[in-house]
Amino acid sequence: MGSEKETKRKKFLDELSKKGFIIKKIEDTKLFYGVRAPQQVFWKYQCLLGKPDKKLQSENSPQDIPVTTRIRIVHFILQNTVTPDLEKLNDLMKKKVFEAAFPLHEKEAVREFLKEKWARWRGLFNEQPIEKIRCYFGEKVALYFAWLGWYTYLLGFAALAGVLTFVAGITLFSSSQVSREICEANTTLMCPLCDNKCPYWVLSDTCTYAKVTHMIDNEATVLFAIFMALWATVFLELWKRQRATVVTNWDLYGWDEEEEELAMELINNLQHEPRKYQHSYFRSTIVLLLVLLMITVLIGIAHALVIYRVIARALFAQSSLGLLREQADTVAVMTGAVLHYITIVIMTKINRHVALFLCSLEKPRTFSQRENNFTMKIFTFQFFTNFSSLIYIAFFLGRINGRPGHYVRIAGRWRLEECHPSGCITDLFIQMAIIMLLKQTISNVMEYLIPWISHKLRKKHKHPQKRSIILGEEEEAEDPCKRQWLSNYELNEVNVFSLFNEFLEMIIQYSFTTIFVAAFPLAPLLAFLNNLFEIHLDAIKMVRLHRRMVPRRANDIGIWLQVLEAIGILAVIGNGLVIAITSDFIPMQVYKYMYSPCVAENHTNVDCSTGYINHSLSVFRIRDFEPNMGMPEMLPNFDRNEITECRYRDYRHADDYTYTIQFWHIFAARLAFLIIFEHVALCVKLIAAWYIPDVPQKVKNKLLFRKHADLRKELSMMEYSTEV
Repeated sequence: MGSEKETKRKKFLDELSKKGFIIKKIEDTKLFYGVRAPQQVFWKYQCLLGKPDKKLQSENSPQDIPVTTRIRIVHFILQNTVTPDLEKLNDLMKKKVFEAAFPLHEKEAVREFLKEKWARWRGLFNEQPIEKIRCYFGEKVALYFAWLGWYTYLLGFAALAGVLTFVAGITLFSSSQVSREICEANTTLMCPLCDNKCPYWVLSDTCTYAKVTHMIDNEATVLFAIFMALWATVFLELWKRQRATVVTNWDLYGWDEEEEELAMELINNLQHEPRKYQHSYFRSTIVLLLVLLMITVLIGIAHALVIYRVIARALFAQSSLGLLREQADTVAVMTGAVLHYITIVIMTKINRHVALFLCSLEKPRTFSQRENNFTMKIFTFQFFTNFSSLIYIAFFLGRINGRPGHYVRIAGRWRLEECHPSGCITDLFIQMAIIMLLKQTISNVMEYLIPWISHKLRKKHKHPQKRSIILGEEEEAEDPCKRQWLSNYELNEVNVFSLFNEFLEMIIQYSFTTIFVAAFPLAPLLAFLNNLFEIHLDAIKMVRLHRRMVPRRANDIGIWLQVLEAIGILAVIGNGLVIAITSDFIPMQVYKYMYSPCVAENHTNVDCSTGYINHSLSVFRIRDFEPNMGMPEMLPNFDRNEITECRYRDYRHADDYTYTIQFWHIFAARLAFLIIFEHVALCVKLIAAWYIPDVPQKVKNKLLFRKHADLRKELSMMEYSTEV
C-alpha cells in the first residue's frame, strides 16, 4: 500500500471506472480484480457492426451477446486503456504492477460438454464439436481445429498410399536384381572409406544395406511423389471449400477485420484517429539484411552438422570396437540426426526472439499485420533450421567429396563423406525418420507433461498459503468468485502466440510430410498417427491445463494458407530433385535403355538391370593414393601383391579419372527428368486448382439469395414508408 505500483494500479483502474467498468476486488496471496464492462459498450458494438452475432443471440436481447464477443471487446479495451502517465496494460505488466490479465473458464454447459466429450483421450476417434469450440474459444481456435481435422482426414489417404509404396518396396527386398548383384559381389574390392585404419572392403558386405536402399528407391517412389504433389493441391482446394462452408454458416464470409478493429477503437475512445498505412524502404532494407544474416547463421549451423558427421565418421572408423568401426557411416548419420533435432529445439527458441525483434523494427500498424509479419519470419527461420541439413544430405552428400587420390578435405585433414555404393537415399531416409520420430514423441510428451506438471505444482503451492491467509477473513472466504478466480489463476499462462505455436508445429510437420516424401514414404503415416493424438492433446491443454484464450474472430486461417501453397510448390521441386539427384532411378533407367544387355541382345528373358552395379563403379589404381594416406589393411582372402586396383562409386575413366560419356548421359537425363517432372506436376496442380472451385455452389447460392432477400426487404420498407 502506498507504493509506486499501487499508485499506478489505482490510476489504471480509475480509467476503467470512468468508462463505466464495474471492478470487484478480492484479496488472497495476490490481489485479484474482476472487471465487467457496462452493457452500453456491447450495444455500441452491435450498432456499429450491424449485429454480426445475430445467429448466436435472440432477437432484441442484448443480454445474449456471445461471451466470446464480450471477452474480445473487454480485452481490447483493457489493452488500449491509457493512464495519465501514458502507460498501457502491457507497460504496467512489464513493471510488475499487474502480473496477468485473463478471461475466466466458467462452469457453463458448453465448457462441461467440451471437457467431458472432447478434451479426453477416450474421445480419440469422435467427431470434433466445431460449433461448440467456436462458442467457447472463438472462431480462430475453431478454424484451427477444423483445419487440423480436415488435414488429418485427408492425411489418411496419403498415409495409405505411402504404406502401399513401402509394401511394394518390401516385395523387392530380395528380388531386386541390383540388390542381388551387390550381395553376390564377393570379389569386388572397394576403396577404403577413411584414411587410416580403414581396410579395403568387399561390396557384398553391404548386402542388407543395399536391400533396404532399394526397398525405398524404386519405380513406385516416383509415382508416390507425383501423387503427393497432387494430394497437396487437392488438400488445399478442398480446405478452401470446407472453410467457405463453415464461415458462411457462421455468417462471417464477408467479415472485415479492419472494420471491427476500428469499431472497437472508437468504442474505447471516441476521439481516436486511425493510424495511417506507412512503408519505410529504409526500415524494410534493414529488416531484409537482418533476415539474410539470420539465414546465413542457420546455414552455418547446418555446415557445423556436416563437419560433425565428417569428423565423427573418421573417429568411429578408427575405433577399437569392431561393430562401431564397421557401422561408422550409419552411426555417424544417426548421431548427426539426433544432434540435428537438438539444434532444432534450441534454435526454435532463438528464432522466436529474433523474429519478434524484427517485427518490432517494422512497427506494424495492427496486431494482425504484426502476426502476419511474425509468421513469415518465424516460418522462414524454422524452414532453414529444419531442412538445411536435409538439403545437404539429399543434394550434396557424396557429390562434392572428390575421388580416391584427390579427396576434398576439411582443414586439409578430414575428407568429406561419400555416398554408399547402393545410393544416398538411405541416409536421407534415416535422417527424416529419426527427426520425425523424435519430434512426434519427445516433443509431444513434453508438450503435455510440462503444462500438466506445472499446473499440479502451482495448485500444490497455492492451496496451503491460501488457507493460512484467509483465517479470520470470514466474509471473503464465502465469496463464490474467490475459488473460481484462484483455480483459473493456478492454470498455465497463455499468450497471443499460443495458437500460433500449434499452427507452426503442424505447418512444419506438413513440410516434412510433403517436401522430401519421396525419400520417406512413411512420413504421411507418422503424421496421421501423430495428429490423432495432437487434436486431443491441444484440446486437453486448452480446456483443462491452460487459462482461457482470448477469443478472436476470423474467417480463414490467415497467412498460413499462403505458406501452405508455397510448401506445395516446394514439395514439387524437392521431390523432383530427390528423384533426379538423390535417387538411383535415373542412372538405372539410363543404363537399362542405353547400356544394358537388353539393348545389345534384345532378349526378353534377361533382367535389363543386369550388370548395373559393375557399370556404376569406377576403377582406381592403388598406386595413385595420396602420399599422406596410410596404406589400408588388406582383407584375409586377398593378396596385397596381387591387388593393384579398387572400385568406387562414380563414372570416371580408369586412366586419367576424367568423367566418362555415361556421366554426361546421366547428367542430361537427370536435368531432362527434373524439367519434365516439375512442369507436369505443376500443370497437374494448376488443373486441379482450376477443376475444384474454391467456393461450393451451394455457398454461392446461399449468399446470392441472402443478398436478394435483404435488398427486397429494404425496398419493401421504402415503399411502405412512402405510402405512409
